[in-house]
Amino acid sequence: MRDVGEGTERIAADPRALLGGAEEELSPEERARRERSREGTAGVVGYATDTSVEMAAFALSGRLFTAGLRAGTARELPTPTPVVDPRPAPDGRHIAYVSGGALRVIAADEDGSGGSDRVLAESGAETVTWGLAEFIAAEEMSRTRGFWWSPDSDRLLVARVDDAPVGRWWIADPTHPDREPARVPYPAAGTANAEVTLHLVGLDGSRTEVSWDRERYPYLARVHWSSYGPPLLLAQSRDQREAVYLSVDTDSGATSVTLSEKDPIWLELFAGVPAWAPDGSLVRISDEPGEDGESAPDGKGARVLFAGARQLTSSGLHVRSVVDIGEEDILVSASEGETAGRIAPGEVGVYRVPLAGGEPMRLATEKGPHVASAVRGGGTLVLTSAAPDRPGSRATVLRRDGEGDAGSEGAEGTEGADESTEFAAAGVIASGAETPVLTTAPRLLHTGARRIPAAVVLPSGYQEGDGPLPVLMDPYGGPHGQRVVASHNAHLTAQWFADQGFAVIAADGRGTPGYSPGWEKAVHHDLARVTLDDQVEALHSLADSFPLDLTRVGIRGWSYGGYLAALAVLRRPDVFHAAVAGAPVTDWRLYDTHYTERYCGTPQDDPAVYARSSLITDEGLSEVTEDDPHRPLMIIHGLADDNVVVAHALRLSSALLAAGRGHEVLPLSGVTHMASGPQVAENLLLLQVGFLKRSLGVD
Repeated sequence: MRDVGEGTERIAADPRALLGGAEEELSPEERARRERSREGTAGVVGYATDTSVEMAAFALSGRLFTAGLRAGTARELPTPTPVVDPRPAPDGRHIAYVSGGALRVIAADEDGSGGSDRVLAESGAETVTWGLAEFIAAEEMSRTRGFWWSPDSDRLLVARVDDAPVGRWWIADPTHPDREPARVPYPAAGTANAEVTLHLVGLDGSRTEVSWDRERYPYLARVHWSSYGPPLLLAQSRDQREAVYLSVDTDSGATSVTLSEKDPIWLELFAGVPAWAPDGSLVRISDEPGEDGESAPDGKGARVLFAGARQLTSSGLHVRSVVDIGEEDILVSASEGETAGRIAPGEVGVYRVPLAGGEPMRLATEKGPHVASAVRGGGTLVLTSAAPDRPGSRATVLRRDGEGDAGSEGAEGTEGADESTEFAAAGVIASGAETPVLTTAPRLLHTGARRIPAAVVLPSGYQEGDGPLPVLMDPYGGPHGQRVVASHNAHLTAQWFADQGFAVIAADGRGTPGYSPGWEKAVHHDLARVTLDDQVEALHSLADSFPLDLTRVGIRGWSYGGYLAALAVLRRPDVFHAAVAGAPVTDWRLYDTHYTERYCGTPQDDPAVYARSSLITDEGLSEVTEDDPHRPLMIIHGLADDNVVVAHALRLSSALLAAGRGHEVLPLSGVTHMASGPQVAENLLLLQVGFLKRSLGVD
């Protein structure tokens, strides 16, 4: 914790001290929460505070702790365990949390007697939980929460989830045949989702259900409750082409439509919106048609910010999310739009957008290309930035009207603060992150006729006379995953592979975020062809400027990147000569509803789309003929993966075996979709580079 006034820092809570040196123990609920949020670290990985930031609440080893942020004391509160997602009320008097599928509340000043803890909403059934995000919301909608405090701290909006309609799958651990497989609800494409309802729950025990047309709009995508207006919901239709913004009557639970939206392809979800501005206008991000009037994917379009009917940004700024809403402005995360063309690919900035109208102003503490994010409270803003030319990230404290703190004098890296804003640099927060042993210098550029964003990493010390290099394509290449970013650490793994003798390329083709709505939506009903074509175009266009040996091209990836890697050697063996496919989706009928149906429709209504996109159906393998050269393929999959289940890898292996095509399969016992852990991560890299070197003939 940093005292902005004095410029001093101290530890607010030390997990080693709180646990008495014991190892952290994670409950199944906490493991699932971290898996959905891709949280691979340990200790205090999240916390929530009251409005005045006097107290923080967090869970550690399934127990509830609070930390007094002024006094610097941390203590445990007596509650049932395991505790999941504790959140203080805005006034700091109570803390709500989930345990055993029930929503509970405890007084923040509990003296240890345990008398104040009580249930607000009891599960009542094995399939029912209160206050937790369902699988689809957490995995695909980025809604990780299931309850929200009222601004007056007297009640909460609480999601009730019943997953009884969802089909059950089994996740087994073959290394322990004596153990029963885990039975998990998994909403595969075209099947039933969990039933999600929303309720107003008072601290006095009252309960009122919030009503809306759940038949037409079953997805509860966003919930917002602030002092600027009544509770606000964003609900989506199953096909995600329609959405409604709903205001909630807190007396009756009835909802009224504030705004409705439609899109012929799909409607994207964004962090930080919808929300109310101080003047009561609805803040939202919307995809607008391009200058030709066409909607995506034919037209490029623009992603812009609205407050009510007022459009606050133009097509020159591609808005990604809303960071904060103030009395006079809105902070957004954004990239320069495709039409601007003024900055390198992979840049992400924080912009201050005046509510009264006017040109957005970028907040920056870096002079060159970089990626930035921010948080703001009152007159203090913390701007975190990462750049390609230095490791790690830097968190700079900015204060309104140039109010500094005792630690601001000579603060390194803040001299580039944007003087056109009301904020001025006031110090740098100390980082405890380790400095990487590798350094990298990624070349960030647009390439090919489509101006595909790409990052190229060459071996350390490579000289022009060293000759052409074997190539390793290293994409994610699909929706929601941007690999080409203007930061140093994002390219360290690529540098490690490059130092093994490769030219490593990451290309963000159509379907990836951060470019334009049309760029993202070009994959609609055509995932395989579009994403693979752009990898080929990027590779061939970069060969004109970099020393690439196109007779030795490998490709590796994880999740969608794994799908793309396997697709590459099966569909384009003339271009790709070896592949490592990690946790690949191989049959989209086995993936979840919200993600898959956005891009492919449903298996019932669009079977041809699923057949074309699959790696294992007859149609999916039809382009692989006996005359095609066989390319080495390594398939890696965690047996405990509950997101992309191991059935994907096993079915692909069976299909390849039936076709007489040799391949390697590496099963990872006890490993989930994240494949985290230092030993697993290190050995996976070594095994992959060994396979690629053998397959491509690299010394």
